[in-house]
Amino acid sequence: MIEKPMLIGGEWKDSPQKIEVVYPYTGEVVGRVAQGTEEDVNRAIEAAKEGFNEVSSLTAYQRYEILMKAAELLKKRAEEFAKTLVLEVGKTIREARTEVARAIQTLIFSAEEAKRINGETFPIDAHPNGAGKVGFYIRVPVGIVSAITPFNFPLNLSMHKVAPALACGNAVILKPSERTPLTPLMLGEVLLEAGLPPKALSIIPGYGDVGKAMTTHPDVRVVSFTGSKKVGEIITRQVGIKKVVLELGSNSAIVVHKDGNIDKAVEKAVLGGYAIAGQVCISVQRVFVHEDIFEEFVEKLKERVKSLKVGDPMDESTDVGPLISEGDVLRIREWIDEALQKGARVEVGGTTPSGKTALFEPTVVSLVPPETKLFREEAFAPVVVVDPYRELEEAINMVNDSEYGLQLGVFTNDIKVAWEFIRKAEVGGVLINEGPTFRVDHQPYGGFKNSGIGREGPKFAVEDYTEIKTVILDLTS
Repeated sequence: MIEKPMLIGGEWKDSPQKIEVVYPYTGEVVGRVAQGTEEDVNRAIEAAKEGFNEVSSLTAYQRYEILMKAAELLKKRAEEFAKTLVLEVGKTIREARTEVARAIQTLIFSAEEAKRINGETFPIDAHPNGAGKVGFYIRVPVGIVSAITPFNFPLNLSMHKVAPALACGNAVILKPSERTPLTPLMLGEVLLEAGLPPKALSIIPGYGDVGKAMTTHPDVRVVSFTGSKKVGEIITRQVGIKKVVLELGSNSAIVVHKDGNIDKAVEKAVLGGYAIAGQVCISVQRVFVHEDIFEEFVEKLKERVKSLKVGDPMDESTDVGPLISEGDVLRIREWIDEALQKGARVEVGGTTPSGKTALFEPTVVSLVPPETKLFREEAFAPVVVVDPYRELEEAINMVNDSEYGLQLGVFTNDIKVAWEFIRKAEVGGVLINEGPTFRVDHQPYGGFKNSGIGREGPKFAVEDYTEIKTVILDLTS
């Protein structure tokens, strides 16, 4: 049993109320953490005011050193973090090790950005009234950043908010998902050991009352949230005059044109559709295949999906672990049933292995009508939809027939076809001959429409976690 207090202004605090952490694969309680309250948030914000003064007074190099030291400490504890991720998320041990490795890189990229937060001169005398004046701007930290993260990547998505904010010289208050608070609290241990000014960091597990207090407090200047569209809408309505960064959902697509590499597209659909049991915001959910190669693609995809091993996430050979809860299994079954009633067909999967209620077989559903939830909503489950198209414009319209627009993968050897998707697809990222789930942690990452506002990636997060301060010097006598 893993027991963790919350972190308030660098001090570990217990609470009589506890949040239980459940291992999705077995349903057993594997951890308990202190449950925060609105009062804890207020205390954290008061501490953060002092912490901001301390961390913003550090030199850029000192902040760089702290984050690089944290990366070294995380690397030493990598396997401990990975096994804890398996227990709280249910992802496979191989997926968990990948998340830890990515979190280390996110830390390093953030450390490097600490040394290059700069401004720019601009020619005042380009204006008729600018004679004798010099102008430039600098970037300064915003102050206090509130960060809220989801269950699927509790370590790396926390890192994507905490590390760049600290690199800029801000204080941070983090609320991890109540389902997966263990590794974010362990991250707090690492950062404090690395020498971060203690009052600059608070990590408060909790529920909606904690999130509301963090996002509405007038002293918070930036709210950064990753999660569902529903909660993102609530946050944008209640935060007041603040910067808001939202990384929300998607139902990402792959397009396989008639000249595309079918085998590679199949592999990327499998990798993107079933990693972490499909519980990734850029999971492959919809695959649109040219009618000339549709049947061949479906047959190859079915055979590849049948080869995936479903089961114990701690087993090194397991490919697909459980969903986060039994309720999510029931939901996706209902969505598949609705699609079947409207003419779709299950090509493979669609069942639950006996004895493990949170497991769901990797599933392929074809000929799914666009009015169904399985096509329109975010499945967040190991289910891939495959539909045919005839004309290029039809495929572009199918991709855009969504309230989301995060990333898109297109398989073609025709540069003109590729450019049509780059130009017309309403998404934040277009990947040619690669799946939409590919991401490096220093890229500008975010989406169009209801997939969010702003971009993550340390360099681009700096723009949200800093303010521009303009300086004008009058040099006339």
